[in-house]
Amino acid sequence: MGEIFVIVEHRKDEIRDITFEMLWKANEVSQKLSYTLTAVIIGSKIETLVNELAPRADKVIVVEDEQLKEFNSELYKTVLQDLMDECHPFLTLIGHTSWGMEIGPSLSVKTGFPLATDCLDIMIEDDDRPIAIRQMYSGKIYSKVSFRPSDGYILTVRPGAFPPDRVGEHQGEIVKREVPDLPEPPRHFVEFIDTGAGEVDISQAELLVSVGRGIENKENLSAVKELADLLGGVISCSRPVVDKNWLPKYHQVGTSGKSVKAKVYLALGISGAFQHIAGITRVGTVIAVNKDPNAPIFRVADYAVVADLFEIVASLKEKLRVSQKVFCETTEVGRMHDA
Repeated sequence: MGEIFVIVEHRKDEIRDITFEMLWKANEVSQKLSYTLTAVIIGSKIETLVNELAPRADKVIVVEDEQLKEFNSELYKTVLQDLMDECHPFLTLIGHTSWGMEIGPSLSVKTGFPLATDCLDIMIEDDDRPIAIRQMYSGKIYSKVSFRPSDGYILTVRPGAFPPDRVGEHQGEIVKREVPDLPEPPRHFVEFIDTGAGEVDISQAELLVSVGRGIENKENLSAVKELADLLGGVISCSRPVVDKNWLPKYHQVGTSGKSVKAKVYLALGISGAFQHIAGITRVGTVIAVNKDPNAPIFRVADYAVVADLFEIVASLKEKLRVSQKVFCETTEVGRMHDA
């Protein structure tokens, strides 16, 4: 029987959502092929995390050592190569994150397994070989990537590509493995620094008005901030806005910013890079405004508006001001009648 590895990503005693998303897809593939679904977790003092994984996998491989407490690519690659050489998994799924981008290519070279990165989906051909679905040209075209025949394949999976829901009936067998001889790493963990802390917490906002590169310049932000205030929401942004120092880091949505769960997310001039999309997977309703009808953001939007964002912002502000004026006048009339 074959085996599918899902490499568990965790940080500060929490399993990252990308792990649960990969387990969801791996469950589907393992059911189709009748393979064992195995979660591989590396770390130190991770019993709570192991128990969280057991109901989502057929087996949980645990490699524990104080040296592995924090992620270090050199040490993690050594552990994973040792496991893969021994178990020969058919598929190894790794998150397309800073973790995965460090260890995926190196593991491919060390094991000889073909690698596909930033995968949106995984399909299985009739000969049981995987097909990876990827995007090209800024997300405007989907491509199918096939592999040469191999004993195993490595795929990095885009965050947000699959739901993080628990599926299947699993009660994973917990298997503890000895730590192989670890090299002296050239880099050492120092500390975590939360660059997202600030005056507002966008992860708790119920309504977000978010701006992207389409805002054109910093001066145009004032109109969007005014709209956010009229709506009773909070302003947020994509990474290019932060990179240009138009808004502080704590306003950023995405893999290098914050994941948000607003009831309404109004995206203005945001193209929809996967790093940004990964931060809005838990949003209730996405309303996107973009001049480009092929913008990737429209693939995840509940409502899509192909228009100039400045015209939409001006129109919304005008309608909101009229509504507020009518409301105030109605309230005043009501007070006069009461009197």
